Amino acid sequence: MIEIAIMLEGQNGLTWEHWKRIAQAVEDLGYAGLYRSDHFTNSRPPDKDSLEAWVSMTWLAGNTKRIEFGPMVSPLSFRHPVFAARMGKDLDELSGGRFILGLGAGWQEREHQKFGFDLQELGPRFDRFEEGVEVVHRLLRESDPVDFDGQHFQLHEATLLPRPHQTGRPPILIGGSGWNRTLPLTARYADAWNCNFKPPQDFARSNARLNELLDQRGRQPDEVQRSLVCLTVFGENEQQATEKFEQRGFDQETASRYGIVRGTAAQIRDQVGEFEQVGVERLLLQWLELDNLNGLEALAKALL
Repeated sequence: MIEIAIMLEGQNGLTWEHWKRIAQAVEDLGYAGLYRSDHFTNSRPPDKDSLEAWVSMTWLAGNTKRIEFGPMVSPLSFRHPVFAARMGKDLDELSGGRFILGLGAGWQEREHQKFGFDLQELGPRFDRFEEGVEVVHRLLRESDPVDFDGQHFQLHEATLLPRPHQTGRPPILIGGSGWNRTLPLTARYADAWNCNFKPPQDFARSNARLNELLDQRGRQPDEVQRSLVCLTVFGENEQQATEKFEQRGFDQETASRYGIVRGTAAQIRDQVGEFEQVGVERLLLQWLELDNLNGLEALAKALL
C-alpha cells in the first residue's frame, strides 16, 4: 500500500513555530514521514522566512518518535559530501534509524549567486555530484579507511567513527530523473529514489528506466524505494479547491504537466490511487499552507 508523507518548502516562510506544530501534527495523524527542501531562498523574490534544514532536522530527531524524515534534497553544490555523510550518520543514530539522506546536484541559480556558491554549468555540476555521491556512499558503507582522489573531492585514509550501528544506514536517496546521469547514479549507489512534479504516465517511464538500469547492475527493483513529491492543492469543498488552484495561477495544462494533486480529500484520494498504480511507493504531498493544520487532518482521515 502506498505511503503518504508531507513535504515542506523550508525557504517559503517556514518558522520554528510552523515547524514544531506541523511536525507534531504529522506525527499524531499517522503520516509516514515529514520531509523538507534544503534551500536558502526561493528561486524568485521576494525572500521569505527560511529555516536551516539540518538544524531543523536535528530538532526533529529528538522531538518525534515515529515518523521518518530527511532533506528533499540537500544539494552537494553547497553541502560538502563529507559533512553530509557525517551529519547524516549521526542524525540517523539520534533518531533511532528514521533519517533518509536525500542528495541532489543543485539547481537554483539565485541562491547560489546570493550566497556565493558555485553552481557550475550542468556538465561539471553533475561531475561534482557523481563524485560527491561516491564519497558519501564509501564513507557510510565501507569499513576500511577511504582514499579518494577526484577532481572536486579528495580523501586520505578517511573514516567516520563511530560506524553506523546498522548496515545500510542511513539510506541514501538520490533526487532527480535525468536518464543519462541521475538515474544511472541512482542504480549504482542509492537505496531510494525521488522525483518531483510528474504525472503518473511520466513517472512510469522514469520508473521503468530505473528498473532497466538496476537489472544491468544485478540489483533487484525492491532494493530502491520509489517516491514522488507532488504539489497539493486541498479544499474543504470543490469551490474552495478551485479558488486556491486559480489563485496560484495554475490551469488545467499546468496541472496535467506537473501532476498536481488537487480537490477535496475524496478527490485527492482517487488521484493518489493513480500514482500507486504506476509504482509510487511513497507520495510526498507538498504542503504550502503552513497554518492549515485542519487540512492536514482532513487529508489524513481520507488517505491513511
